[in-house]
Amino acid sequence: MTDRTIKNMAEFSELSGISRPTVSKYFNDPDSVRKSTRAKIEKALAKYEYRPNLFAVNLNKKRPKIVGVIVPDTADTFFSELVRRIEMRCVERGYLAIVLSSRGDAQLEARSIETLLSLKIAGAIVAPLGVHSDRQLMRSLRARIPMVFLDSSLDDETPFVGTDNFQSVPLITEYLCRSGEPPTYFDMPAVNQNGPERKQAYVATMERLGLRPEIVAVSQKNDWRFEDIAFEEARRILEGNGFPTRTVLCANDRCAVGVMAAVFQHGLRIGRESGCDIRIAGHDDQPHSRYGCPPLTTVAQDFDRLAQSAVAILLDRVESEEEGSNPKPQQVRLEGKLVMRASA
Repeated sequence: MTDRTIKNMAEFSELSGISRPTVSKYFNDPDSVRKSTRAKIEKALAKYEYRPNLFAVNLNKKRPKIVGVIVPDTADTFFSELVRRIEMRCVERGYLAIVLSSRGDAQLEARSIETLLSLKIAGAIVAPLGVHSDRQLMRSLRARIPMVFLDSSLDDETPFVGTDNFQSVPLITEYLCRSGEPPTYFDMPAVNQNGPERKQAYVATMERLGLRPEIVAVSQKNDWRFEDIAFEEARRILEGNGFPTRTVLCANDRCAVGVMAAVFQHGLRIGRESGCDIRIAGHDDQPHSRYGCPPLTTVAQDFDRLAQSAVAILLDRVESEEEGSNPKPQQVRLEGKLVMRASA
């Protein structure tokens, strides 16, 4: 080791006696240089305790190996799980991921897009807020770099990866009808296309089964506080005439958490066993849903395939763009899986 501080790769190259291109090649892929050269570089790294700024290295490339990711809220366990898997997939392909959160705010989402526009990155994966997103800014980002929408889409011109609501919602609606009293649908704020699609899928399924759809509407504002909104609405209903049926299908697991809290405080017993007062189900299978009291029956979205597909489509487009091709935008909708637990 030495007390000398190495400031950049050029200085390290000069002191180690290894050419700058070879050093750069090593940091891009250690296996791309000869074994003897790799050993020499690693010996010099240990001697000078040098660690390159890989972010700066990437920005200096013609097509940097950096992917931008924007999600509505990294504190939301659905998106935090997706981000974790996206980061893993990016690393496997040799890319870094920059993750930004809009925190459910359209202005913060616009600022996040502007941040990505100001950086030199390979592409972007965006889970848009939806209704209140700045579509012009989104188009500007797509015109600049390859982009993939995740979870919710804004148009048919951009590649998209999400769950097929018209398969997943009928799946759980039919199960609830088979196993007990038909479900009342507890809506979510119309923040993106998932809300309207899931409600539409529920109504169509109930009508196909010859049953009357029952819907609990909630605030239509751009509000991502799903638990709070669901809790207040469910409490209001319970203090009045109660739910139309003794089964409640919530538009997502976060709404289900709010409804379950209100039902518990009202003194009702949740579950599918004899003696229970009400059944409650959700959609998404967020990581915490299995640990509820009781554990939540829901439809599982395939987090791994969502992340894998989004990263694969994006990086394939990045590489295709470098080769001069222009593939058609893929629209991938994955099937959900019914997860039966004690709540319904």
